[in-house]
Amino acid sequence: MPKHTILLVDDEAAIRDMLSIALEAADYNVLQAENAQQAHASIIDRQPDLVLLDWMMPGTTGLELLRRLKRDELTEKIPVIMLTAKAEEDSKISGLDAGADDYIPKPFSPRELISRVKAVMRRIGREELKDVINVGEMHFDPQSHRVSISGEYINLGPTEYRLLQFFLTHQERVYSRDQILDYVWGGNVYLDERTVDVHIRRLRKAISVAGHENYVQTVRGSGYRFSTHLQNG
Repeated sequence: MPKHTILLVDDEAAIRDMLSIALEAADYNVLQAENAQQAHASIIDRQPDLVLLDWMMPGTTGLELLRRLKRDELTEKIPVIMLTAKAEEDSKISGLDAGADDYIPKPFSPRELISRVKAVMRRIGREELKDVINVGEMHFDPQSHRVSISGEYINLGPTEYRLLQFFLTHQERVYSRDQILDYVWGGNVYLDERTVDVHIRRLRKAISVAGHENYVQTVRGSGYRFSTHLQNG
């Protein structure tokens, strides 16, 4: 079973290093970020299973980053545990009201942290995408990285594969080109929006078997949607 990945966000390197050692000893993959900007880019790029987020950081605070994550439907389900020296009840309530899954006031022991992480992971049930997705005659297998339509294997480039996976796991919703760029290419990549259009055309061409290209729909003025309900006209 793949290891879960945890993003540790704290502006103090010594704390990050200490907690990373404890988390890695508990068999987690650990990513680090020293501020909210680095953290957000890492969340977009790496999609961690859980975020350990310090409240007080220079610039954008952990609480402000938490609120940003919870406003975006593509990051709102990532569990967040707040780490903070603010032990007052009002601060705890602010964090939980903003969407935190747990709240650990400093100082705390690594053992307590690991226990809290395990409890949240059990409660949230974070799992890697491993189930086959079937849409129409399309068979998408994330374990083997193979896609077939009507029994015919489809040759997809890595970007088209990620784009298709994004659409299959976010069906029936409209996403702007900016959103698609962020979640398929990553938050640290600066590309023209037309890049999305180019890869959408490539994806449609690759899956143009039995009409499956029609599932990738252009929504004028808004972006793209993957839907099995075909558009009129």
